[in-house]
Amino acid sequence: MPPKTKEKRRKTGAQKKKKNSGADVEAEAKHRLVLLEKELLQDHLAIWRDEARRAKASEDQLKQRLQGLAAELEGAQSEGKAIFAEMSRQRQALQEEMEAHNKQLEEEVRLLREQLETCQTEAEASRKEAEQALGERDQTLAQLQAHVRDMEAKYEEILDGSLDLLLAKMRAIKPQWDEAALRLHARHKELLHQFGLNPLDL
Repeated sequence: MPPKTKEKRRKTGAQKKKKNSGADVEAEAKHRLVLLEKELLQDHLAIWRDEARRAKASEDQLKQRLQGLAAELEGAQSEGKAIFAEMSRQRQALQEEMEAHNKQLEEEVRLLREQLETCQTEAEASRKEAEQALGERDQTLAQLQAHVRDMEAKYEEILDGSLDLLLAKMRAIKPQWDEAALRLHARHKELLHQFGLNPLDL
């Protein structure tokens, strides 16, 4: 019976050694696995850090680029605002100039229309006055012509009467003129004889 007990003890010790050896191997494998995981995590962490640095650098570059673009955009907006303000000012000035020019043209047109109406009124009045003057002239001319004809008839009548009266008077006084002429002629002859002149020699 005792030998069996020793064998049992030996078997139990061998089993314990085997168990201890398996545990050590497992523990070492776990330790190596942990170390490997640690290395992998460190590698991953290093990669992540590099990627993070690159991402940060890229982010900084993008921020700078965005800031540059924002500055350019702000400058372009400022320039655009300035151009728009200048264009608005020029448009306003042009619109005001056009409105002033249109008002001036409208005023000139109004004045020209007034002048045209005045000229038309004056022309119509002048035409009426001319027609009236022509009518009055024609009437006056007709009256004058009638008066002249009447005066000519009267003058002719007066002249005929005067000539008839003058002839009658001349016929009435002709014997007296003849007698006076004879006396005057005789007186001249007498005077010539007194001076020793012959009237026939003269």
